Amino acid sequence: MRAIGVVRKLDQLGRIVIPKELRKKYSINVDDDIEILVDSDTIILQKFVPRCVFCQNPSETIRVFKEKHICRDCWDSITAHGL
Repeated sequence: MRAIGVVRKLDQLGRIVIPKELRKKYSINVDDDIEILVDSDTIILQKFVPRCVFCQNPSETIRVFKEKHICRDCWDSITAHGL
């Protein structure tokens, strides 16, 4: 990771503003879901991409079943085995 020279203060509700330049660069738009990850003592913000609960692959063909994301390949495998 590298520092980009941007520092933001947390407001009273614990919010920060992501600079417009970064939102534009990473195609983050109003109402997009942002995923919060933690690695040791580092907090990582990234645009949320649904991933299959079984194979963890991001896919354009994700289905939602009982609030779980399942890709087409895993869905086909499950239904082929009658599960």
